[in-house]
Amino acid sequence: MTKYDTQHNTDTDVLNRSRTTPPKRYGVYLLNDDYTTMDFVVKVLTEIFMMSEDRAVAVMLLIHHEGKGLCGVYSRDIAETKQQQVMRRAREEGHPLQCTVEEV
Repeated sequence: MTKYDTQHNTDTDVLNRSRTTPPKRYGVYLLNDDYTTMDFVVKVLTEIFMMSEDRAVAVMLLIHHEGKGLCGVYSRDIAETKQQQVMRRAREEGHPLQCTVEEV
């Protein structure tokens, strides 16, 4: 018997390997502050998170009234990249806007 004969896969082996856990997902949130303009927040939501103007205004108002708003859910790398883009844009334009990434 060769080594190939002892290393065959059964149907159960194939099924068990196909049951992998999905990757974790991360939410990107903007936090309300008393200084960042609503127009700037809408601009960030449309340009970085690719939201429509109407959706961006709705999320901006949620952030304004609730203190925090979900901008999108992504894989970890993409969520962290979005966060860096928001923070860089806010600093460039002199806004104290904060952006967080949380596992969802």
